[in-house]
Amino acid sequence: MLRAVLDTFWSENVWLPPNTTWADLAPGPDKEVVYTDHRHVLYPIPLAFVFIVIRYTLEKFWFAPFGRSLGIKDTRPRKAPTNPKLEAAYKANPKVKLCGLAKQLDMTERQVERWWRLRRSQDKPSTLVKFCENMWKSIFYVVNFSFGLYILWDKDWLWDIDQCYIGYPHQGLTNDVWWYYMISSAFYWSLTISQFWDVKRKDFWQMFVHHIATIALLSFSWVCNLHRVGTLVLLLHDCADIFVESVKASKYANYQKLCDALFLMLTVVWIVTRVGIFPFYVIWSTSIRAPMLLPMFPAYYIFNSLLTLLLLLHIVWTWLILQIAYRALSAGQMDGDIRSSSSELSDSPQNSNHSSPTRHKNKKET
Repeated sequence: MLRAVLDTFWSENVWLPPNTTWADLAPGPDKEVVYTDHRHVLYPIPLAFVFIVIRYTLEKFWFAPFGRSLGIKDTRPRKAPTNPKLEAAYKANPKVKLCGLAKQLDMTERQVERWWRLRRSQDKPSTLVKFCENMWKSIFYVVNFSFGLYILWDKDWLWDIDQCYIGYPHQGLTNDVWWYYMISSAFYWSLTISQFWDVKRKDFWQMFVHHIATIALLSFSWVCNLHRVGTLVLLLHDCADIFVESVKASKYANYQKLCDALFLMLTVVWIVTRVGIFPFYVIWSTSIRAPMLLPMFPAYYIFNSLLTLLLLLHIVWTWLILQIAYRALSAGQMDGDIRSSSSELSDSPQNSNHSSPTRHKNKKET
């Protein structure tokens, strides 16, 4: 029964072009070209845990000391007094109505509210923790983008996207592209896994969908030997993400002028790559040019749908970035976080030490 289900799922009529079988794409010494091995889509999963170990090692012994040298404090909020009943209620539902809870515990609403406020602040990461996270991501994107640009520089499909389809699916795989795929997939797997204990942001589920869509896109393109288009998508994404993470890191380090300059570069690079080249060059090519050069098959529409899903997320984040850019022009400096903000903890100046007394007062009253 399991074999029947797997055979149905991996039907050649779904995943491969007409007149192509899995045997045609199976790697082997007798083949003229090196094909992708579908079993290798599992390699990035254990490699993701290696990335997680490397990340936390770097954060502890490099990023954190570097952040402290920049004056970033690892201040922790005061812990709430031990109260097992309140703790159980908090873990069950952090948004429970405090009025009813106070009556149940024979406490005043003021006491419960104060405990609740202290308990919620315990879950908020320090600025140093957020700085370390962004440093890790920005350094990875710099390295991965540089590596991708280096290996693709002499590839003909970087300069002529039609080469992604000409000769498909019998397109050879090189060792450098194999490593580019494995490393990139492992990184996104590591983000998906660590997201559940990393800094919680308001766009948690959007980022989760983004990571899953990216992993699915990489896996599908690998299995179907569409790795050429996949490398172009990776290169475009890494380019803009360098600035996304570096803007945040410079903001947490209070390097405002550097932050403003990087944010300006981010806005330009993001719009050019994510809402310019990506839809009007890559997706246009996969939607218009590809059907002209090769016969279509169901899996290709799945692949194109995932590209469109990424584009929709890009549009949402572009709108957020443009909002921040508008506020930055009005205020004279970059204000707020990029793409998202920490859950219930704004990174904007009104919550920083430089905010006005009136804003502190309003926050206290709220």
